[in-house]
Formats: sequence, C-alpha cells, structure tokens
Amino acid sequence: MTTNDVTTPPQSATLPAAPVARPEDDLGIDRAFLMMLARLPLFAAAFVLLAWLSSQLWAALAPADSTLRNLAPLIVVCCGMVLAAVIDGWAFKVPNWLTLSLVLSGWALGVLHSFGVPVDGGVGGIGSALLGTAVGFALLGPLLAISGMGQGDVKMTMGFGSWIGAYFGGSEGLWVLLWAFALGAVIGGVFGLVMMVARRKFGQNAKNFREIFADLRVLVTAGPSAACQRSEERRSRWDRLPYGIPLCVGFLGYLWVLYITDSPVLRLVAG
Repeated sequence: MTTNDVTTPPQSATLPAAPVARPEDDLGIDRAFLMMLARLPLFAAAFVLLAWLSSQLWAALAPADSTLRNLAPLIVVCCGMVLAAVIDGWAFKVPNWLTLSLVLSGWALGVLHSFGVPVDGGVGGIGSALLGTAVGFALLGPLLAISGMGQGDVKMTMGFGSWIGAYFGGSEGLWVLLWAFALGAVIGGVFGLVMMVARRKFGQNAKNFREIFADLRVLVTAGPSAACQRSEERRSRWDRLPYGIPLCVGFLGYLWVLYITDSPVLRLVAG
C-alpha cells in the first residue's frame, strides 16, 4: 500500500458564526427617537427653570420705580431662537430636542400661569399658549404640506408661538406672533433675492416661484399627497435656504424694536 492509498480524514471546515438574534423594536419605532422623546421633559423643565431664574434676576436688578415689564422670559425664548437659527444655518436642520422642548415649556408656563404660580412676568394661560402654538403651525402649514418648508422651521415657529402666548396672553400674543412672522417672511424674501443675484439663476428661480403657487393650488384641489409629490419632483433643482435664520431675525427684530427702541410708528401699529 502506498502513501496515496491512505485515506486522509477530511478537515473540518470553518463555518461562519450564526448571527446573533437581536430583539426587534416595538412597532418599528427608532430607538434614538424614543430616547429623544424621553429627554424632552427634562429640556422643557430646564427652559421653565431658566424663565424663573431670569425673571428673579430681572426683578432684583430693575430699579424700584421702573415701569418696564419683566422681559426676562422673552430673552430666554430669543436665546432658544438664536440657537435654533445657528444650528439650521450649520446643518440645514433644527433638532427636535430644541423645538419640541420650547413648545412643551411654553405650555408648562401657560399651565403655571393658569394656576396663579408666579414663575415669571407672563400673563397668558394654557389656552393662550396652545393658541400661539396652533397659529405658529398654521402660518407655515401650507408650505410644509407641499414640502416647501422644513419641519424644523415649522416647529421652531410653534415653539415661539407657545412662549409668546404664555407671556402676552391670547390677544396681544397673537398680534406679536403675526407681526414677528411677517417681518421674518420679508427678511426671508430679501435673503432669497440675494441668493438669486449671487447665483444668477433668475430664470430657474422665477420658474420655481411660479411652481410654488401651482403646488398650493394643487394642495387645495387635489390634497396634500398630490401637492407633495409634485413638489418632490423638482427638489433636486432647489437652492436650499436655512429659513430658520430669517425667522429668528424677524422674531428678535420685532421684539427689539417693540420694547427696546423708541419707535412711534411701531407703537402706532402695535396699538
């Protein structure tokens, strides 16, 4: 018998390790999103705490004969708007932990005001905070429906409306929100014109402008789904604009002129 006649036992092949079974997320919900939702009450509580601390500091530093109302909560929400605008300008996205916590904290302030808790200088109850939130959504809702506006910008406006309603109350807060938004829309239009001039895409941008009105018409006649699909078909040709920046400038600019500078014209407009 030769060596070749000896049968060599086959070597065991190395089999790939069986994949480890991972538990599926309930209902397919993103775990990171759930963790963000779990942290929202903490962020909202932090904003409420900042409103209270800033109001106490304002009251301690204000002269005894001062007739100026305690504007500390407005400073807090303005800081939140500035942070949202900076993030939007950097990442073209406003995070939920910031916008939704502003909405929730505005509601919380409204609840505290409704129960007479002297947390700050605000006078609006939970109804006014909810009204400001709803109006903030309604102002940008049509553009959101046709994908002409990011969700973060809409939620940013809702957060501002929530705080404005909780601070000023229903009637005054509604007008402050509307005028501040109108100023932000004008500034956004100026930003858009500057971009058109800088990029020299006048024909394309004029066509996109006409298409937006067509999308709104489709929204009314055929519904949000058809309008959104029509808008998505030309998304690749859009020039992106971080709209949170002009919104922030409009919000802060209106409050600054209304309460800081001496403007008889604006006093007449604001009543």
